Amino acid sequence: MGDDHLRVWVADDPDERGQGLRQVERLPEGIDGMLFVFPEPSTPSFVMLGALIPLDLWFFDKDGRMVGSAAMEPCAEEPCPRYSPPVEVLWALETPSAVRDYERGDVLTTSASG
Repeated sequence: MGDDHLRVWVADDPDERGQGLRQVERLPEGIDGMLFVFPEPSTPSFVMLGALIPLDLWFFDKDGRMVGSAAMEPCAEEPCPRYSPPVEVLWALETPSAVRDYERGDVLTTSASG
């Protein structure tokens, strides 16, 4: 997304996606968020039950274009709000609240490093 380079944890299996950033009080130095990778386009639902910090959620379609976002607040007990994309997505990015400002149509590119 432009010149904004992020270092993120990757959640690319069901257990990691289910856990997300729950119980994380603060991201460690050098980690900017978590990228959720889905095996095929879908409309996943996110919930902040057990989350400790407010997060921004950014949704990206199969072409890597940002198609929606949500500002999410921690939730201590059900019922909690659910956050879903407006269309099918392949990626979702969680970042600490109010740190980044992406716009609809911005493009996500990824690269892996060991």
